Amino acid sequence: MPTIRDLVAALRQREGVEAAVVLGRDGLLIDSQAIASLDSEHVAAHVPSIIQFADEFGAAAARGALQTAVLEHEHGLAVISCLSPDAVLLVLVQPTANLGQLLYELRRNRANIAALV
Repeated sequence: MPTIRDLVAALRQREGVEAAVVLGRDGLLIDSQAIASLDSEHVAAHVPSIIQFADEFGAAAARGALQTAVLEHEHGLAVISCLSPDAVLLVLVQPTANLGQLLYELRRNRANIAALV
């Protein structure tokens, strides 16, 4: 059976992926692989507040809890995928990456990925 480390390594090897980070809902790093210039722990620490506000928005808009968020920034995208009540997957990608395929695979395999955590 694959491990979290295998998942992170496989995601990081995809074309255009600069970082694959698994973190707890508290923002603490579980595992990551990223380009050398990225501080994964620092980035992971910011994710819980994004999830908190997205969940509050989901409640106000009657949409429920956050499942996946895509944040588009000037120099790339961030995909946040809530795997379980305890774990989150963050994938940072270049603007030219095949985001559609990544999102499809994350959504299709969410239960399998969550089982690794």
